[in-house]
Amino acid sequence: MTQAISPATSLDDGIVATAETCLAAVGQARDAIHGVIFGQEKVVDLALVTILAGGHGLLVGLPGLAKTKLVETLGTVLGLDARRVQFTPDLMPSDILGTEILEEDAERRRAFRFVQGPVFTQLLMADEINRASPRTQSALLQAMQEGHVSVAGARHDLPRPFHVLATQNPIEQEGTYPLPEAQLDRFLLEIDVGYPDRAAERRILIETTGVDEVRPHAVMSTEQLLTAQRLVRRLPVGEAVVEAILDLVRAARPDGGDPLVKDKLLWGPGPRASQALTLAARARALIEGRVAPSVADVKALAEPVLKHRMALSYTARADGETIEGLIGKLAEKL
Repeated sequence: MTQAISPATSLDDGIVATAETCLAAVGQARDAIHGVIFGQEKVVDLALVTILAGGHGLLVGLPGLAKTKLVETLGTVLGLDARRVQFTPDLMPSDILGTEILEEDAERRRAFRFVQGPVFTQLLMADEINRASPRTQSALLQAMQEGHVSVAGARHDLPRPFHVLATQNPIEQEGTYPLPEAQLDRFLLEIDVGYPDRAAERRILIETTGVDEVRPHAVMSTEQLLTAQRLVRRLPVGEAVVEAILDLVRAARPDGGDPLVKDKLLWGPGPRASQALTLAARARALIEGRVAPSVADVKALAEPVLKHRMALSYTARADGETIEGLIGKLAEKL
């Protein structure tokens, strides 16, 4: 999986040494996760891309497809403190962020003390995020964007690294509050979780219903992960890759976009999509054992980066068009 890096590249000696170490650690972490999560290779890789790029991911899939197990496994393998919050309509912002309580000491002096909520972790699973009220959703999404929370006028910084992997059920919409587009844009990737193939499901049956079950083990430490995240931001991006990202994102907009799609969209991706594609392409290259992204990385990441940042027009829906189909057509042109 890993490969030797020639100092003849544009990387200096310090980055080359760091890259060698990170490539080995990331490869081992990837293998460890695949050894526990069966039949979801693409989902695992995209979740790893999200974390290595320093972002947050939205997992969309039916119940029972190992979304919760994936987050738990990622936390263990990457050496992160992981917590899970089940979102419900009655969940309040304080249930996530924390609250101040009034305490009295032995001398009967009273003072407020901040009690941290579950958001004070390194990897948070927001299960069925669209079941919480918009007020609660916005509280979490503000923490995702700013890296800190404010309670009673006081600022409380979140741990580093801090990542949210939220889940949504694509078919149950009764009693839900769909995330607004501006909040969806805060997620680096939207990751579709589908059914495993027959061979993978057979392996699941055999390996998870016996006495002994494969359990994840720590492969990386928090410091190693932070080093890998810093490396991702330092990897060189070639001019051809930059132009491919700009071509793809700008073509997916109704104003001035590609004639193939511009009349079929209500809105398209903004500059945050270009940033997300650049970071995600670098992270994917690192996972694949390379130190520079290629146009192939941009094509592979086009759908998870752009899908939640675009909306079809009513006419396009009536004509049977899909966001995935339009993105695929644009990616083929790169």
